[in-house]
Amino acid sequence: MTYLGEVLSGASALFAPSVLGFMVLGFLIGTFFGAVPGLTAVLAIALLLPFTYSLDATSALVMCASIFMSGMYAGSITATTVNIPGAPSSVMTAIEGHCLMARGEGASALGHAALASMIGGAIGAILLLVFMPLTAELALHIKTPGKFSLILFAIVVIVVAQRGNVAKAAAMAVLGMMIATVGVDVMQPLPRFTFGTETLVEGIDLMPLIIGTFAISEIMVQAQAGAQRAGRLDVEEAARSLRRRAFLPRWHEIRAIGPFTYLKSALIGYGVGVLPGAGGSMAAFVSYAEAMRRSRRRKDFGRGSREGIAAAECANNAMCGGAFVPMLMFGIPGDPTTAVVLGVLVINGLQPGPQLLTNQTELIGPMIAALFFSALVLIPLALFLFGPLFIRIVSIAKPPLYTAIAVVALVGAFVATFSAFQMALALVFGVVAYVLRLAGYPTVTLLLGFILGPGLEEYLRRSLSLSHGEPTIFLTSPDSLAFLLLTVVFVVVLMRSAKAPEPT
Repeated sequence: MTYLGEVLSGASALFAPSVLGFMVLGFLIGTFFGAVPGLTAVLAIALLLPFTYSLDATSALVMCASIFMSGMYAGSITATTVNIPGAPSSVMTAIEGHCLMARGEGASALGHAALASMIGGAIGAILLLVFMPLTAELALHIKTPGKFSLILFAIVVIVVAQRGNVAKAAAMAVLGMMIATVGVDVMQPLPRFTFGTETLVEGIDLMPLIIGTFAISEIMVQAQAGAQRAGRLDVEEAARSLRRRAFLPRWHEIRAIGPFTYLKSALIGYGVGVLPGAGGSMAAFVSYAEAMRRSRRRKDFGRGSREGIAAAECANNAMCGGAFVPMLMFGIPGDPTTAVVLGVLVINGLQPGPQLLTNQTELIGPMIAALFFSALVLIPLALFLFGPLFIRIVSIAKPPLYTAIAVVALVGAFVATFSAFQMALALVFGVVAYVLRLAGYPTVTLLLGFILGPGLEEYLRRSLSLSHGEPTIFLTSPDSLAFLLLTVVFVVVLMRSAKAPEPT
């Protein structure tokens, strides 16, 4: 039997009642952990890791795949409703979705996020199934200089995309990179910028930064805007009277976004996922920037663009399929979640590598099927069943709501790191981000610099080490040159679009 036939045959195990039950349970757990600020799919799988000892390998891997997909989708829920991304990959969704929420169109934003997540996740799973051997081989051709140029591309394009705030956005991106340098050097086991304290040797974790810059600062912004709450009564009244059909994206909106946007975003997400260490954040950033570049409605971006939501959510869910490629084929996790899933493989005595395609297809099949089924069936089903509950978050009285969010977020910061110092950092970052937001500095580029900065530094230093300090390696390497040229094209197009009159 061929590879595809064997995998599809193994996928039938997904529909055994016990395995199907673990997939649904994993989806619900992933949705909860993905939606709550400070809790992520990585944390969910890590906490459930001891539990997998008592499960067979098929059930454990199916449950992990379902948590991965639902956790990636669920970050859009709080990103849209309360402007606090449940996951780093939902930052771009927060920018667009919460603008729609403020206009009383939150149900539409959640509907488009779910639709895009469904399409992207399903396409990513199909691409994983069909092209895993070929994709793994192609990924090997992107060398170290190319990876540097790809990360540079993501940073530059998102900074330029801030239109009138390019200088402030660039400053925030640099600040994020500076914060990321605290701790152990990315190339050598030496501490740096620790100011002589052992506490900073471990570095600054991502979760305190996310919780501080988005959750804590948002709570402070909302507290300051408390006197303006009367202007939100229409939004809250609309939230209470919503019907489930309000979550269905309208056909003319889907047609305006276009099938090409969905397909292109899914391909970008899958391709970024294949690159080890890239993750959903980069997938969402790159796809969002590409959608902005090609859109005929660029002026809507940053003001409630459904196209921006579709591009970001489609890409970050398609990334799930791509991230499994380096993990399964080379034992190299594509993102933090697959790093924990790799632990599940090892626990069950499975060795990643090409032999999985021939010797363990009965395990790969159900896992891929779980990704596909979670995206195509469970995501829209979850929105249909729980969508009114998601949207009514905004109708809850603000003092208890934001108090609860603050408590949960700080507890999440502690649980993610088991460090009281990191939890205190979340408060510090919250105050700093609040002051910066008042001055008009975009916090999204701060997070972008922090996430992508270590990779940018590592691949820069490795490339220069390979070329003995000769920077022309970035121009002589074909993949690097391609990404650099693409960066120039994006910058020129975005700068021109910023000066162009708004399309009618």
